[in-house]
Amino acid sequence: MTALAEVPAAVDLIRLSDPDITPAELAAVERVLRTPNLAACAVTEAFEEAFAAYLGRRHAVAVSSGTLGLLMALRAHGIGPGQEVILSPYGFRETQHAVSLSGARPVFADIDYWAGTLAPDKVAVRITPDTRAIVAANTNGHPAAWAGLRDLANWHGLVLIEDSTEAIGSRYLGGLVGTFGDTAVFDFSQPGALCCGEGGMVVTDDVDVAMALRRQCRHRLAERTSVVVGGTPPYQAALSDLASALGLAQLRRLDEILEKRRGVQHLYFKYLQSFEGIKDPYVGPDVTEVNWFLYQVHLGTRFSRSSRDAIVDDLRLAEVEAAAFGQPLHLQRHYFDLGYRRGDYFVTEKVADRAIALPFHTHLSEDQIAHIVETMKDASVNVGAGAAIY
Repeated sequence: MTALAEVPAAVDLIRLSDPDITPAELAAVERVLRTPNLAACAVTEAFEEAFAAYLGRRHAVAVSSGTLGLLMALRAHGIGPGQEVILSPYGFRETQHAVSLSGARPVFADIDYWAGTLAPDKVAVRITPDTRAIVAANTNGHPAAWAGLRDLANWHGLVLIEDSTEAIGSRYLGGLVGTFGDTAVFDFSQPGALCCGEGGMVVTDDVDVAMALRRQCRHRLAERTSVVVGGTPPYQAALSDLASALGLAQLRRLDEILEKRRGVQHLYFKYLQSFEGIKDPYVGPDVTEVNWFLYQVHLGTRFSRSSRDAIVDDLRLAEVEAAAFGQPLHLQRHYFDLGYRRGDYFVTEKVADRAIALPFHTHLSEDQIAHIVETMKDASVNVGAGAAIY
């Protein structure tokens, strides 16, 4: 059997994601390693305070993942079994699973054809007497239609939760994402712009929700030395000082990181202009700024799902780590068992069948981007050149 150390590395692979780590992050992590506390302590609290200040929100609670962050947010708002939560079938699966984990029933509503985000008019027809909340995501960095969603939530007395796990730094009508929901959830795993390995943050202006989040999240470090009495059994889902040091250093450099990623975005735009069969990422009229999670492009309607997969395979053969983006939630086994079937959400299925996520990070060179786009062009010729865009 070949030892792991003997397997050659793919040194020329253009990776889908590659975090922007500098000496500032390395120094921050080293400082924590030289202290007696690696678990959630002073650095985690500093990260929470800095993140809340960045958004202008009153409270921030650092958690070990976006999934647990959303689960705890739902529970903090009193949402659970016997209630329904409306959400999109198109997005980050691991986060959206939190609705099922809470015991509530996930009720899907279709997306906007261009933005890929939850469509308010389609949410409206899914509201029932059992509906308790709307979870809307800023999918792939593009802000959702927050004005319409807020009007719906207010009219029906629903909790509005903002899933910003893919969208740090994007702006809608001038406001930063993370400021539109009653509670908002961020995730810091790859391939996000702010990356500390794993982790997330839940933000809110409601002190009662914040207290409920903290009770669910963790026991304080001082409480771990003895058996303590508590009314809420915590998930022990805290973000460690080690991860928080990395996150705090990245937050301080966030404007720099986002600017570098925008430079990569402009290079993609430059090379994709001559590609007739590809639609560049769309930006809605009420969106002030989009900071993409991944650089996602859409094939024309004459391309099939299988031809999309063939293009992804050709990219991988050319040492480009691309991905189909993605498999709608309602077609995955767990939700299939809840009664959902292909054809239930036409727009989601149409978009998902033709979307490709391309490498997107600050270490990409212009030559690499030119190679990625040229490879896509060659691959598309093999499967259906001249396809119309949408």
